[in-house]
Amino acid sequence: MTTTVTSHRTRPPAQPASLRARRLPWYAAPAIAVTALALSAAVVYGTDIGGPVLMVVLGAALYLIGLFAAANAVEGRRSARNRTWSALIHSAFVLAVLPLVSVVWTLVSKGAERLDGNFFQTSMNNIGARDANGGAYHAIVGTLEQVGIATLITVPLGILCAIYIVEYGRGKFAFAIRFFVDVMTGIPSIVSGLFVLAFWVLVVSPWFNDGRPSFSGFAAALALSVLMLPTIVRSTEEMLRLVPAPLREGAYALGVPKWKTILRVVLPTALPGIVTGVMLAIARAAGETAPVLLVAGGGAAINTNPFENSQSSLSLFVYQQAGDASRYAPARAWTAALTLVALVLILTIAAKLLARRNRLSR
Repeated sequence: MTTTVTSHRTRPPAQPASLRARRLPWYAAPAIAVTALALSAAVVYGTDIGGPVLMVVLGAALYLIGLFAAANAVEGRRSARNRTWSALIHSAFVLAVLPLVSVVWTLVSKGAERLDGNFFQTSMNNIGARDANGGAYHAIVGTLEQVGIATLITVPLGILCAIYIVEYGRGKFAFAIRFFVDVMTGIPSIVSGLFVLAFWVLVVSPWFNDGRPSFSGFAAALALSVLMLPTIVRSTEEMLRLVPAPLREGAYALGVPKWKTILRVVLPTALPGIVTGVMLAIARAAGETAPVLLVAGGGAAINTNPFENSQSSLSLFVYQQAGDASRYAPARAWTAALTLVALVLILTIAAKLLARRNRLSR
C-alpha cells in the first residue's frame, strides 16, 4: 500500500503576464523634455516669431503632448492622464517658485555692493549727492523701534480679541467685532497714516510739545499697529478654532477653569499658527512706507528716541534712495531692501524656533 504525503505549503500561482503593467523607462521624461525644447527652439528661432519666453511656453506644451502620447502608448490612457496632470502640477510649482528665486537673486546680486561696515554704522546726515558713503543705520534703528513698539501693542490686543471671539463672544457684539476686523483688513496703509496724523500728531502730541504738533517714531508705530491688528486677530481666531474640542472638554471634566484651559491647553496647542500670523503682520508692517512718511517724517540723522523728533525706517529709506538723483543712491536702496528682507527672515526663523521649542517642551 502506497501512502501519498501531500504538503500543505503550496507554491502561489504564477502571476499572469497580462497583470504586469508596463512602465516608461526612467529616461523617457527627460528625453521627451529635451526633444520638446529642441523642437520649440527650432520653431521659434527658425521662424523668428519670438524669444526665450515663447520658446519655453511652446516647449512645455510640446512636452505635455509628447509625455501623454508616450505614456498612452506604453502604460495606457489612465496612467497617461496621471502623468500629464502630475507634470502640470510640477510646472505650476516651478512657475510659483521662479518669481521668488528671481527676487532673491536680484536682491542678493544688486544689494551686495554696499554690504560694508560704513553702510551699517553711519546715517545719511550731511551726505551729499557726490558722496559715495552714507548708510542706513538710522533707518535700521527706526524700523526695529517702530515695529517693536507696534508688536508690543498689537500682539496682546489681537490675541485677546481673538480669544474673546472664539471662546466667549456670542450674539451681535461678537458679529460686529468680526465685521470691523474684516473691514480693517482691507484698509490701505496711507489711510492708517492719515488717521494717526489727524488723531495723534495734530491733536494729542501738542499736549506734550508746548502746543506744537510733533512727528515721532511712536506715531509711526501706532499707524503700523492699525495695519497689524486685523491680521493677528483673524489668524489667531482661525488657529484657535482648529484646536480640537475634546481637549477643552477633557480639561473641563477635570475641573480646570475656563481661563486656565485657554491659557494652558488652547493657546499652547495653537501657538505655531499664532506665531505664523504674528510674523506675517510684522513683515507687512516692516515694509510699509506711507504711514512712516506721514507721521514720522523720515529724518536723515540717527534718532534712538521714538517719542521725539523725526525718525526714518528701512522701507522709507529705500523709497527715498530709489528716487534720489545721486548715482550712489541705487546701491544704497538695493542694500537696504536686502537688509529689510534679511531682518524679517531672521525674526521669522527665531520665532519659529521659539514656538517649536515651547511646543516640544510641554
